Parts: sequence; C-alpha cells; structure tokens
Amino acid sequence: MSAEIDLASNKPKIRVACVECPLRQRPAFRPFNAEELAFVQSMKQRDVMIEAGRDLFSEGDDSKHLYTVLSGWAARYRTLDGDRRQIVSIALPGDLLGLQAAAFETMQHGVTALNTLRLCAFPRGRLFELYRNHPSLAHDLVWLAGRSERMADEHLLSLGRRTASQRIGYLIMHLAHRCRALDLLDTSAVEGSGFRFELPLTQSQIADSLGLSLVHTNKTLRRFKSQGLATWQGRLVSILDPERLAALSGYDEDDTIRRPIF
Repeated sequence: MSAEIDLASNKPKIRVACVECPLRQRPAFRPFNAEELAFVQSMKQRDVMIEAGRDLFSEGDDSKHLYTVLSGWAARYRTLDGDRRQIVSIALPGDLLGLQAAAFETMQHGVTALNTLRLCAFPRGRLFELYRNHPSLAHDLVWLAGRSERMADEHLLSLGRRTASQRIGYLIMHLAHRCRALDLLDTSAVEGSGFRFELPLTQSQIADSLGLSLVHTNKTLRRFKSQGLATWQGRLVSILDPERLAALSGYDEDDTIRRPIF
C-alpha cells in the first residue's frame, strides 16, 4: 500500500501563491518570467504539511505528485532488510521531491520529515505539458536532476575516500552553505567569520549517513571543538573557523550558481 500523504485529508490553513512565494525573493534562485510563473501557479494544487518523523512517501510508491519544499528539512533514505535505514541526501527549502517516480514509475527512495515540513504539491501528470510548452522549465528539471547527481557523487566520494574528519567537515560545510543561500544562518552568535545554523539531525543519523560509528562521530566532533573548528550542541551547529574547516574537508563547491525553483 502506498504511504504517500493523503492530500485530501491534509488541509493547511494558508495556501501560498507562487507569485508571493518567499523563496523566490532569495538571490539563490533564478527569477521566472511572467509566463513561467503563471504556468507553475496553474500546476500547483495545494500546500501540504508533514509533521516531524512522518514519511511523505516510501520506497516503491508510485507518487502521483511532485513536491517543492517550502519550509523545513527532509531526508531521502533507503532501507536494508526492512529496518536498517540509510540517509542518502538532505532536502532543504527550494528542493524538488518525487521526480524519480516520473522517470521510473515508482520511488527508489523514501522521504521523511526531519522537522515540520511544508510542501507545494504539483500533479505529476502535467509534466508533459511542461516539456511541450515550456522548454526553459524542462531544462530546469534537467538542471535539478544534475545537481542531485553531483551531490550524490560527493556523498559517494565521502563514503569511499574521505577520512572521518573530512566526511563530517564536508557535510557540515555543505549544509551550512546551503543554509546561507536560504538566509538560515545566524552570523551574530559566533565571533569573527563564524556562523551557526540549526541542524534537525541527530549525531546518530549523521553517523549512519556517513558510514561511521556514533563513537567515532562523537570523538571527531569533540576534536573539532578542541581545535576551534566547530561545535555541535543539541540541534545547533556552530562553525567557528570556516576557512580552516573547508581546508580540512576539501570543501570546494560553487555556491554562487542561481538555481530554479518550482
């Protein structure tokens, strides 16, 4: 049975119009022209709210919708032996979920909410209309798929070749820079060039996603603290020395490219 959220029973009080979407004001996203924006608005069916810990859909679901994250964090995951879960990537505001089912009919991964998640729902059945009449938006979908592939490459590189310190440092820097583009960083709480952001993942989840033991992860984070690189307390991650942490982890992603948002 499909675990995809029942849209009929999910009725948030506020429906955000695409033209009023707060994410479209962020410099990280490319502007849409009036025709593109009108089409995306015509596709949008409703807003969806998912509570922390609940799944949007599971592996094997034939998702009838695509979803854009409006606010909150989600984790894409795979399972082994029915109960062992591996987080394969993190979705933040502006990211698109459910595209895989459009190509393969069913989802090869599940998606779960890490905190309260607000989504914009679009019917998958109108994708061919997008391909036929809006080539610039079709190119955007290809771009987003390519971006996901690039992030998957980096994750595979971490699992295969990076040390524990490099894996954790790279992930922290990667998420921090994605947060920067969304104005989710607190730069007033850390001295110098440092910054802080909220990370709704446990250290155990980070350890599992990076192929590390919890003990090794905790030791690495304690070493980061003693070296003045970063601290992790509760759900708050503070990067104390971004340049040194980037150098240690080999972080070199280009964070200036403007990307599409649906």
